Amino acid sequence: MSGQGNPRVSVVTNETPGADAAAARLRQQFGDIAPEDADFVIALGGDGLMLQTLHRVMTSDVPVYGMNFGSVGFMMNDFSEQDIVQRLISAQRTKIYPLSMDVLDASGNRQKALAFNEVSLFRSTHQAAKIQISVDNEIRLDELICDGILLSTPAGSTAYNLSAHGPILPIEAPLLALTPLSPFRPRRWRGAILSNRAEVRFTLREAEKRPVSAVADNVEIQNVREVTVREDRSHGVTLLFDPGKSLEERVLSEQFKF
Repeated sequence: MSGQGNPRVSVVTNETPGADAAAARLRQQFGDIAPEDADFVIALGGDGLMLQTLHRVMTSDVPVYGMNFGSVGFMMNDFSEQDIVQRLISAQRTKIYPLSMDVLDASGNRQKALAFNEVSLFRSTHQAAKIQISVDNEIRLDELICDGILLSTPAGSTAYNLSAHGPILPIEAPLLALTPLSPFRPRRWRGAILSNRAEVRFTLREAEKRPVSAVADNVEIQNVREVTVREDRSHGVTLLFDPGKSLEERVLSEQFKF
């Protein structure tokens, strides 16, 4: 920190008019600082902007304080410019870690990407996907016929995973949620809860006839043949929340909504 009570603060936005206007006022106070050079980053937008910002700062682990100017804002605080420095300093910190996705594509090339929410596989045509699932090199499901499947972190368990009727995971739980999308066979399989130390491998069957894409947050790779996913503890990021409104509390509260 550059000085007591005078932190270096970077402000990023989702480039909507309201967020940009608020950012201009905050930059008058803090200056125009790059996220990589800051003590704190203020992200004005929704969860999409938060994910982009986390990817940007993951190598420096600058803590990120989000304020909601988006449509959902599960990872964001309520917007207020009042006492902003004190709010940054007194905020509760939550450390989260991404999933590492290693993909073998149809050309035999390997590509990698990181995901703080989930890694998802989706069918690319009218044909359902056929996916073999292995956990720690042991085949657990020989063939899942489905629209797709996703592996979610605790932070991402309240996002797409929840919409797909997957389980909500406590934010500090050493777990991952494996959730199918519209499973056809086995029809009654609803997924699994795995250790965050597990390595999950998805092997595509009849891949040329049934093409599948793999997505890690906002990175999509098409025509995949094999996708291996594991937690990456070397790229942790820190989220900031107002006292009493931590991500852990939000995840807990979400389980009691109707």
